[in-house]
Amino acid sequence: MGKIAKIEYFRVPPRWLFVKITDQDNNTGWGEASLEGHTQAVEGCLDAWREQYTSLEADDIEQIWQMSWRKSFYRGGPVLMSALSGLDIALWDLKGTTPNKTHSRHLHH
Repeated sequence: MGKIAKIEYFRVPPRWLFVKITDQDNNTGWGEASLEGHTQAVEGCLDAWREQYTSLEADDIEQIWQMSWRKSFYRGGPVLMSALSGLDIALWDLKGTTPNKTHSRHLHH
């Protein structure tokens, strides 16, 4: 995995929000960040993080999670946690689908 090149999100009616992360090698990972009735608020979190996390190492999943949690004024809550969940799932999906890496390497075995 390389650096994060792009963080995007996509609304899928009637109520879903998906996060797509693309690394510098054009590998992608997908996550789900739906929060019915509050899609725009979740998108706001993702917009803020997009600027902060583009060019970070996509492999630094724990660091990105901690930064997302600790830098937020309002920790927790459904909006922040939905956005963070989508981001986290997309990063793990990216890690799990990166070519030339076995699953055992992802599990540190």
